[in-house]
Amino acid sequence: MLVVLLATRLWYPQDVALARNDAVTLAAVLIQVLMVVFRLETLRELRVIVLFHVVGTGMELFKTGVGSWIYSGEGLLHLGHVPLYSGFMYAAVGSYMVRVFRLFDLRFDRYPRRWATAVLAAAIYLNFFTHHYIVDLRWVLMGAVAVVFGRSWMHFRIFRVRLRMPLVLAFVLVALFIWFAENIATWSNAWAYPDQLDGWQFVSISKLGSWLLLMIISVVLVAWVYPPQPPEPWRVQPRASDGTGSEENPGDQPQNRRNDDQQTEDPRQDPPVDR
Repeated sequence: MLVVLLATRLWYPQDVALARNDAVTLAAVLIQVLMVVFRLETLRELRVIVLFHVVGTGMELFKTGVGSWIYSGEGLLHLGHVPLYSGFMYAAVGSYMVRVFRLFDLRFDRYPRRWATAVLAAAIYLNFFTHHYIVDLRWVLMGAVAVVFGRSWMHFRIFRVRLRMPLVLAFVLVALFIWFAENIATWSNAWAYPDQLDGWQFVSISKLGSWLLLMIISVVLVAWVYPPQPPEPWRVQPRASDGTGSEENPGDQPQNRRNDDQQTEDPRQDPPVDR
């Protein structure tokens, strides 16, 4: 999506009938179709991506109406002053979230009750609207995030290595990279904040807080597809006669597997492959 925004910013011709905003929207639709066709996303995952698209578009319609940011350019594929590609940028965040759940086999230690995370996400989403009219509870909500997720650890796999980090730190890191992407997108004139109308400048670092809160909404939506699972125990297998040995997941060993009637399917696991 960033490549499309940059390419159309640098090289899209001015004298063609198809407006740049419409071209970006059509490219975003094509990207989404290809993600499903080539099985980079499943139809099950597409549900939460579409929901993220709807949630983001609703926020865009409101935020542009109150002047939080501005879209320029003409086109037919718009809702009000919002080009339809805006929803695909939120969907890209949702796509990233569901993809890493599966690719990195995410597991969670001390994950909070899902009803508590849902209430927190609803309060965060509501505050994005209400803070224009009443007191902004952003800092209170950040404190609530620290309380609700403060004891949680995220376990992830890179190849055969298992690592972990505090879940709140993972939220901050994702928000940081989205802030980097936001700077690229505003430079490419995908949208502009009021202080960028007289010339591009870096997006305020305060936006990190907004993206951190948005992470909570995205995590709750993804948890609808992939319910958080606890980490599996790992142990070192006895060394063979040739002196080799490796750290393996007990679930991968036939003798340690539960009976078939006791097994539950984990949707995050890829199909078995030959080792």
